[in-house]
Amino acid sequence: MRRMSREFGHRRGHALGQALALGFGQTRWLLAAQVVLLVLVGVLPVSAAWLTKLVFDELVRGSNADAARAGWLALAAAALGAGTTITQHIIGYLVARRGHGIELLVQDRLYARMASFVGLRPFEDPVRLGQIRLAGEAASSAPQTIVTFVLEVFQALVVVGGFVGVLLAVWPPMVAVLFVGAVPAVLAQLALARRYAATTETNMELVRRRIFYQSLLTDARAAQEIRTYGLAGLFSRRLADSTSRAIARLVADERRGAITHSGLALVATGIGAIGTVVVVLGVAAGRTSVGDMVLFVAAVAGVQAAISGLAHNSGAVAGALRLFENYLAVMSAPDDQRSGHRAVTALRRAVEFRSVWFRYSQDGPWVLAGVDLTIPAGAAVGMVGLNGAGKTTLVKLLCRFYEPDRGEILWDGVDIREFDVAALRRRIGATFQDFMQYDLTAAENIGVGDLPRIGDRHAIEQAAGRVEVHDALAALPNGYDTLLSRIYLPGNDTDTDTDAGTTLSGGQWQRIALARALMRSNVDLMILDEPSAGLDAEAEYRIHRVLRAHRGGRTSLLISHRLSAIRDADVIVVLAAGRVVEKGDHDTLMLADGQYARLFATQADGYQDLRLRMGDRS
Repeated sequence: MRRMSREFGHRRGHALGQALALGFGQTRWLLAAQVVLLVLVGVLPVSAAWLTKLVFDELVRGSNADAARAGWLALAAAALGAGTTITQHIIGYLVARRGHGIELLVQDRLYARMASFVGLRPFEDPVRLGQIRLAGEAASSAPQTIVTFVLEVFQALVVVGGFVGVLLAVWPPMVAVLFVGAVPAVLAQLALARRYAATTETNMELVRRRIFYQSLLTDARAAQEIRTYGLAGLFSRRLADSTSRAIARLVADERRGAITHSGLALVATGIGAIGTVVVVLGVAAGRTSVGDMVLFVAAVAGVQAAISGLAHNSGAVAGALRLFENYLAVMSAPDDQRSGHRAVTALRRAVEFRSVWFRYSQDGPWVLAGVDLTIPAGAAVGMVGLNGAGKTTLVKLLCRFYEPDRGEILWDGVDIREFDVAALRRRIGATFQDFMQYDLTAAENIGVGDLPRIGDRHAIEQAAGRVEVHDALAALPNGYDTLLSRIYLPGNDTDTDTDAGTTLSGGQWQRIALARALMRSNVDLMILDEPSAGLDAEAEYRIHRVLRAHRGGRTSLLISHRLSAIRDADVIVVLAAGRVVEKGDHDTLMLADGQYARLFATQADGYQDLRLRMGDRS
């Protein structure tokens, strides 16, 4: 238990140090200005209270009172009060400015770290994904919260230091009473903060569910199925359930907080009342002046406000630190995969899979179970197999999104894990089965395929022309500068001057994904995973003619369920249950009368039936 406590303390201490380093390391001139103003804000209330004391002492002199002096003292006290308010507003502005700087820094570091992940596992692991989302929420607020607390401690010391002298002079025991009363307030706030932080972490799964159902109910792509199958009510109920469960936990915490704060307020009021009664009795007995009583009341209020603020913010700091640990966990997590440092040479001989085994989790089934495969340089290799055979997984390993559990993948005899991963991927052009539809302009949606040439309009239009989507994009309201999205409001300050944007058909998006892949004209290996899934038969035929011409002499791996698309490949590989079960060209495999021949015959029969039905209609 003691060891766990030490580890907990060390972890929180490390988090505190990192948060302070982030907070104090930014915009130092703003920090210096805030410190000066905080000292001023700490001194002004004490000075105003002394002036108010002098006003009352002057007024109680009766006929001997100096009215002019009392008036000037009152004006001075009012001016100090106004100065305090103005200074607090300036401090609020400085805090916001510094907070924005911290937020930008932390956001850049966090997303740079996320971009450094070589593979996909961190984005598929629910624990790591939860940490990433909590890190994004807490990383920018924690340094600001903690630095602000440190500065408030400094300010509170100035205020308390000024008022403690008053309390000691009027009724010394009040100092001890106030500080003893502060202990339960601090402990209660810390307990509340720990509970709030725990609720935030517990609610993360419910938050993910809420986001999922909200996106479903507002996604135009899901709208047609939701309406066809009448799913709106189901998803709305699940959204409401996730929301209500999350809110119930928050309400329980808020109820506990309200009860705790009410109890603390009663304690603080009782402490203040005790001191005030004692001093009032002193005034009645002639031991204390009316001005001293007014100053005492102001001092008690000032000290209680400072202590209460520190107690409340200490709880906020504890909660922020707990959530900030998620940011530190993401930043310090070991790499999911390590990038090599070896330069990648042009592919001369072959890409080889040697006894490659892979599964997505340690207790999951083997997706690849000893794959041996050679992709000769300059050859077009087709790959077929039923769903779940491991085709797309093999592509993910080749792109180093994952690493084999056993075996190795060689590029001209070199294990691809030895290569710099970014350099390896620059040698590869790919169209993935689950390609992205970016909320960018048409030109950018294609240009991102070769980032250095994202502004090369001629190359972009040329790639679009190859896949027969140029005319459609040129006819859009703003041509290639049309935003292919409806998520932005018209007139908003976006990176591009657009209207409300537009949407494309599935087939047009498929062509844009292909054009994106064709932007990389100097790659060694082309990977085309279901590149024509969204196209009709005629368009598919024309597109594959374009792809064959583009592949000319370039190593390519083509995956498709439509066997006609890979019929002319130099080598066709059949995967089943994570293994290569057949290999050869089309004619060889048809003569072998194995799985490929059966799949091809089944598809051919389907096309023949379709032609017959169409002939009957005519």
